[in-house]
Amino acid sequence: MVAEEGADLEQISRDIKGMPNYFVDYETKVTFISQEEMDKNHAEMPHGGFVMRNGKTAEGYSHVVEFSLKLESNPAFTASVLLAYARAAYRMNKEGNTGAKTVFDIPAAYLSTRSAEELRREML
Repeated sequence: MVAEEGADLEQISRDIKGMPNYFVDYETKVTFISQEEMDKNHAEMPHGGFVMRNGKTAEGYSHVVEFSLKLESNPAFTASVLLAYARAAYRMNKEGNTGAKTVFDIPAAYLSTRSAEELRREML
């Protein structure tokens, strides 16, 4: 964490550790570094993780779905995702599809710059 000069570091640490649904239930250590250290050693901000979901079919078969993420630059990835969803919102708006949406409501093909034909040909 890079804090502004004169900031209350203890309060910042408490605020971070107390974030509900994020850090509050975990042992969390907050480390403060200089802007120079951030720029030199942490600017790309690699990030990653796994999400696993399991369940059973009506017949009782067990299944596990795993999602994996390995990023060289979390900020670059986040910007790309935001741009992709803006692209999807634009496409949906052109079709008259407006209103609040979640990621589950957005057709995956709308996130890509490729045409439906290209996606079928190159990715299926």
